[in-house]
Amino acid sequence: MLLSFLVCQSLFAHDVEGLSKLSKTEVAGIYLQLGFTHILPLGLDHILFVLSLFLLNPKLKPVLWQATAFTVAHTITLGLAMYKVIKPPVNVVEPVIALSIMYVALENIFSSKLKASRIGVVFLFGLIHGMGFASVLTELGLPKNAYFSSLLMFNLGVELGQVTVILAAFFLIGKIFGNKSYYRNRIVIPLSILIAAIAAYWLVERIFF
Repeated sequence: MLLSFLVCQSLFAHDVEGLSKLSKTEVAGIYLQLGFTHILPLGLDHILFVLSLFLLNPKLKPVLWQATAFTVAHTITLGLAMYKVIKPPVNVVEPVIALSIMYVALENIFSSKLKASRIGVVFLFGLIHGMGFASVLTELGLPKNAYFSSLLMFNLGVELGQVTVILAAFFLIGKIFGNKSYYRNRIVIPLSILIAAIAAYWLVERIFF
């Protein structure tokens, strides 16, 4: 998260107080970019989560339904956290985010079909990811004169980043390999094992280090 903060600061070279001197349109553009860069290229954990959602059924409609549930959920907790209705502990949120990635990746390995119950699971994990987004946005800060609009644009930037990941996965993986007989054995399972292994490492790292 510190890396995200430093990169974003160097990209835009503004502090929160300095943003008050800019127009609301300029501030909106800055927070849109902050949200996008939090996913691409900085949000590897969120990228792997979205990829895990995509792999089991590499078509746009199923993953967009899952992404919608994820979006609604993380928007709720991001807003609640930024308005100080809830105070999620980072030392709990970050390991659970890693656990969510590992869970979905393992589900891809042990389940050959997308189950309706995944929407509910994705929604629950989206609530946790929203708290993770909030911890980053808290570090960055929000200008008082454009608090809501900046929060909204950051969230929109996150969504654009996620949609970019989904579309890239669809055109690079789903469209080319999705209908192949070997898709599950040669692509879904190996990639899901790799993602689960990375998530397991993060889980241990975030709990003990």
